[in-house]
Amino acid sequence: MLLKTKIQHRQYDVIVIGGGHAGVEAALAASGLGMQTLLLTTHLDTIAWMSCNPSVGGSAKGHLVREIDALGGWMGKFADRTAIQIRMLNESKGPAVHALRVQSDKKRYAELVHHTLENAPNLHVKQGLVDALLIDGDHICGVQTSTQFCYFAKTVVLTTGTFLGGRLIIGNNITEGGRAGERAAIKLSDSLTKLGFELGRLKTGTPPRIDARTIDFSQTIHQFGSDVPLYFSFEPDKKHARWLDEPLHPAYLVKQQTEWRRQMPCYLVYSTEETHEIVRNNLDRSPMFSGMIEGIGPRYCPSFEDKIVRFADKPHHQLFLEPEGWQTIEVYIQGYNTSMPEDVQWDMVQSIPALRNAEIIRAGYAVEYDYVPPHQLHAWLETKNIKGLFHAGQINGTTGYEEAAAQGLMAGINAALKVQGKSPLILKRDEAYIGVLIDDLVTQEHTEPYRQMTSRAEYRLLLRQDNADLRLTPHGYAIGLIGHERFERVQKKQSAIMAELNRLAHTTISPNDKTNTILSRFGLPSLNDGVNAKKYLRRPQVTYQVLAELIPATELLSDEVIKQVSIETKFEGYIAKQLDQVERIKRLESMPIPADFDHEAITALRLEARQKLSHFRPATLGQAGRIAGVNPADISVLLVHLKRREH
Repeated sequence: MLLKTKIQHRQYDVIVIGGGHAGVEAALAASGLGMQTLLLTTHLDTIAWMSCNPSVGGSAKGHLVREIDALGGWMGKFADRTAIQIRMLNESKGPAVHALRVQSDKKRYAELVHHTLENAPNLHVKQGLVDALLIDGDHICGVQTSTQFCYFAKTVVLTTGTFLGGRLIIGNNITEGGRAGERAAIKLSDSLTKLGFELGRLKTGTPPRIDARTIDFSQTIHQFGSDVPLYFSFEPDKKHARWLDEPLHPAYLVKQQTEWRRQMPCYLVYSTEETHEIVRNNLDRSPMFSGMIEGIGPRYCPSFEDKIVRFADKPHHQLFLEPEGWQTIEVYIQGYNTSMPEDVQWDMVQSIPALRNAEIIRAGYAVEYDYVPPHQLHAWLETKNIKGLFHAGQINGTTGYEEAAAQGLMAGINAALKVQGKSPLILKRDEAYIGVLIDDLVTQEHTEPYRQMTSRAEYRLLLRQDNADLRLTPHGYAIGLIGHERFERVQKKQSAIMAELNRLAHTTISPNDKTNTILSRFGLPSLNDGVNAKKYLRRPQVTYQVLAELIPATELLSDEVIKQVSIETKFEGYIAKQLDQVERIKRLESMPIPADFDHEAITALRLEARQKLSHFRPATLGQAGRIAGVNPADISVLLVHLKRREH
């Protein structure tokens, strides 16, 4: 245990360690709540650097970014202003899984974040490698850097990413580092171990980056962005979102000019049988299969060599060529993560028709790093054994910029609230994907990097990306990250939605010549009887635009209000069922499970459920239901036995 030294720069309220996406959100949240905040990072020039693919959002991840913005965070604003392409994914599916995805200009993104941090009030940004945490009893009191300099604070947020005990692996070549060219935090792992934390080992990876000038784009399938305006932020800075004066590197030739902004395409290619044969012939040289890599990688973003082994029957795999910016020639090969020797990577790349003459600029590599299993955290991301110490991002075993940023925001908020002597902010599973993310982390056992997916949210129809402001902006306003004007606009939006839903519920559409003429113009059958307007809107083929002509509203409604009215009406039955489920689960959440309850004695439970329940010893039925390996049927059995015992 380390004690204070006489060297002291100054006393902060919050110190954030790490300048990745989690650290950025934590620092801006804490300083935005009036805390004197210090952000310490190993390299000032790589703050918010996109080490993996230069994109933000996607399935479920886009929901997180919208929620970050709704709470008063920054990732959505950064993504909007630096996008080279933006698309809405899953548009052919229901609104619960619609998700925005932005392809970002990597350099512009990092520059914008750095500029924002440097100009944020109450925030100092400094370069330094943290070697140890300073503890007074069971409270955090500061940090010590590799130069033996100490900074003191009431709370500390650890967002170390892949730098904690990190090592980089290409073939049989291993170097210490958290990212290519940057040092790892080796001694900090030792400090955490000495403080009694359990550590684990995980891995992630990156693909080769290639020269755009050496790609045959005629043999690719172009993937274009949206022709209509789309933004992550609920209050986007449209004036600065165009980059009209940004020159496009001539290597790409094709650009997409729409009325609302200029964009770049991405490019789809496929691996070949030749590619797969190269990998199979060199598996003995793969660190993944030689035992050189000890950490477990993300199941849903495996290395390419892992794909070849696990999906041996697939003749090809999708790969996306993603430009890293307007002016750079670097192109990221999405889906081609590998730690194969560099000579094998060259053969793999050039086995693809569009890349026969491609030049590799940076070889792909694996990153293996320490993490602190998150069962050692409270639901507000403060550690259980050291008060005032918060963890966020990949240190908690997650993967992805968006998951990291969401945790960073919550950790920064709760560190500030702790300094202020206030109760922490804990988002429930029915309130936010962020709530699902953190609840999953602290209540379940994790043996691989955690990635957010829509399937993890049992109330996903309530947690749509389009209504994140209605769900979460009141929380942001209550804690002080959202201003009164923005909060008032959200309140007015909510009132307009409710008023229009009420108007439709009390309006009848009469069957007359004028009505049927309008319906005919929209290709809809005539009405023979009067029909309630809200019930009529529920019909799959009827849009709000039809009602706008049949029974115009007295006031002009925004597109956002119209969208919410349409979704709430068409999915009213399903939404009602989920709300009923929320109320039912709330009752289960508080149902206690006695400490001496013998789960092993319930033979009606599956073996896995009995083992998991006996291991985690959940205190309530709600906690039991969130344990991996315990399904709803198991909870029903458990509920029956608890009621029998009670009686």
